[in-house]
Amino acid sequence: MSAKGRPERELAPMRVARRVVTRAFTLIEVLVALAILAVALTAGMRAVAQSADGASSLRLRTLALWVAQNRLAQAQLADPWPARGSASGDETQAGTHLVWRETVSDTPNPAFRRVEIIVAEPGAPDYALARLVGYIGNAAH
Repeated sequence: MSAKGRPERELAPMRVARRVVTRAFTLIEVLVALAILAVALTAGMRAVAQSADGASSLRLRTLALWVAQNRLAQAQLADPWPARGSASGDETQAGTHLVWRETVSDTPNPAFRRVEIIVAEPGAPDYALARLVGYIGNAAH
């Protein structure tokens, strides 16, 4: 029996059911979260795209520098040494087609010549991907 004289069984139905309160997200909160997520993903995708562009540009510049170094090595090995003036041509490096311009000029010392090589893409020959300047000597002088 209970303190008021009623049996325990009778009190059970009279108990007030506790209301379970659940907290859920409102539509506004979900939309704000989605907007923040969209901005973050957009920034992430842009960073990935820029990274890919940077890697592609770096690869192209590396290939252009190799072409310039090859041209300078050919000038150093040439017998007789290169004549003053300009020359141009094209070369394929690792499947990439590139164009080069080479300018040979005198230096104050007649035993040396200055060789400048500029490498570019055929579609944009005025935009230098690589520029290399070297000096070659002539043992005969």
